[in-house]
Amino acid sequence: MKTPSPRWPSHPHSLHSWQLARLRSYLRDTVLPFSKHYGRMFEKERLTPEMLRSVDDLRRIPFTTKSDFLPGSDGSDPVRDFVLVPDRAVLSRRPSTILRALFRGKTAMAEGFEREFRPLLLTSTTGRSSEPVPFVYTAQDIENLKVGGARVYDVCGANREMRMLNMFPFAPHLAFWIAHYGGAEFGTFVLGTGGGKVMGTEGNLRLMRKIKPDVIIGMPTFLYHLLLGAVNEGVELPNLKKIVLGGEKAPSGMRRKLRALSAQLGSPKIDVLRSYGFTEAKMAWAECPFDENAGSAGYHIHPDMSLIEIVDPKTGEPRGEGEPGEIVFTPLMARGSVVLRYRTGDCIDGGLYYEACPFCGRQVPRLVGEISRNSEIRELQIGKLKGTLVDFNKLEHVLDNAEHVGTWQLELRKHHDDPLEVDEVVLHVAKSDECGDAQLREMLDARFASEVEMHPNRIEFHTEDEMKTLQGTGTQLKEQRIVDHRPGTNGNTQNERKSELSGQTQP
Repeated sequence: MKTPSPRWPSHPHSLHSWQLARLRSYLRDTVLPFSKHYGRMFEKERLTPEMLRSVDDLRRIPFTTKSDFLPGSDGSDPVRDFVLVPDRAVLSRRPSTILRALFRGKTAMAEGFEREFRPLLLTSTTGRSSEPVPFVYTAQDIENLKVGGARVYDVCGANREMRMLNMFPFAPHLAFWIAHYGGAEFGTFVLGTGGGKVMGTEGNLRLMRKIKPDVIIGMPTFLYHLLLGAVNEGVELPNLKKIVLGGEKAPSGMRRKLRALSAQLGSPKIDVLRSYGFTEAKMAWAECPFDENAGSAGYHIHPDMSLIEIVDPKTGEPRGEGEPGEIVFTPLMARGSVVLRYRTGDCIDGGLYYEACPFCGRQVPRLVGEISRNSEIRELQIGKLKGTLVDFNKLEHVLDNAEHVGTWQLELRKHHDDPLEVDEVVLHVAKSDECGDAQLREMLDARFASEVEMHPNRIEFHTEDEMKTLQGTGTQLKEQRIVDHRPGTNGNTQNERKSELSGQTQP
């Protein structure tokens, strides 16, 4: 099945002009009259939609960042200012409103307003480092979610005869809902299991045996644990054709592990595809099936629904086609919560491309390369005299391709749990084979030294079940690859961690 898409220009210059025309209309008729935040902003900047005639003109609109959602010192909640609140007097003067009233009557006009602006659904950010930020959806947003989600299925090469398991957790989280609504719109069988929290590993394994899915959708770390459990229990999945990942990073090493496990389950040739989305966008994009030797062609963007820019993460200046930088998002159809020129904090190392995809042939913008967090450079007091800047993007993936390693976690601590002492890095590892402890410790230490120019203070080995507890698999929304248990952070203490591993509770 092919999900029909509207026609849009193929040449980048024509596409930008087409998108800017949509943006001007969207701002003029929908955002500026009803968004308190952007109404004030455009007035302060003395900016009108008609001034946005080229991509370069987008710089007139100040960026929106995560800091704009933080509560004010007076207790005010700025998140509400990003929700479109309609003014019926303004709406009644819109040409579309007048035509609807003339041809369909006042009742249909009122129902249209309800559909366009009444909040019906809420998702939120995960809130790892701050309070979760809610984003609301109207009926029109849910329709956008259905259409955008169905396109993700289409891009990934799905067909209506496939049986799918949606293993994203039941939560106010974009990943679950786009898989749910997208599957319904696409017209295929999608069973939501709720991930590990609802049914546990055994419940998910029972469903896998019964359904024998063609497609499994979920978070990489949870699916790795699940497939590993399936291998250990002798489960066979001969129908498995695709694994679609989202919700957290899925580097090439993880994808190779998932393919290897699938081969042991009876599916030697599968597509392992990634999706990329974020709460503020209220949509996601996916890779199409690709030749592993050639590498992915990137995430396929919906150009009628969103305008993507790539900017220098330090200066905010625009980057050209194929140049790396930070991803900036602007919706073209959203209602409910709306953000303009939103700086994601995510950096793409390949950039944005407009040429037709070399694998599927779709003529859409594509985000190509690996995505990392712009903010993941932190200082660790590893030495007594000075801090060491550590790139946590590299740290988070330093063992993705390491032999003999199944799952792992890095724990940051203070020596003797003393706030005035130096930082320690503890590496927790579950081995994937019978490699000796001493040999693997030496290999891992050398790997850290060569990749990130540091050494773990110690390396501890665990069973897979113990690693599931450490990573929060099935209990946390996202599995924890790096945890910070230094005093003053939100992490657990060492004693709490030990009690978790032993199955005890702390008073």
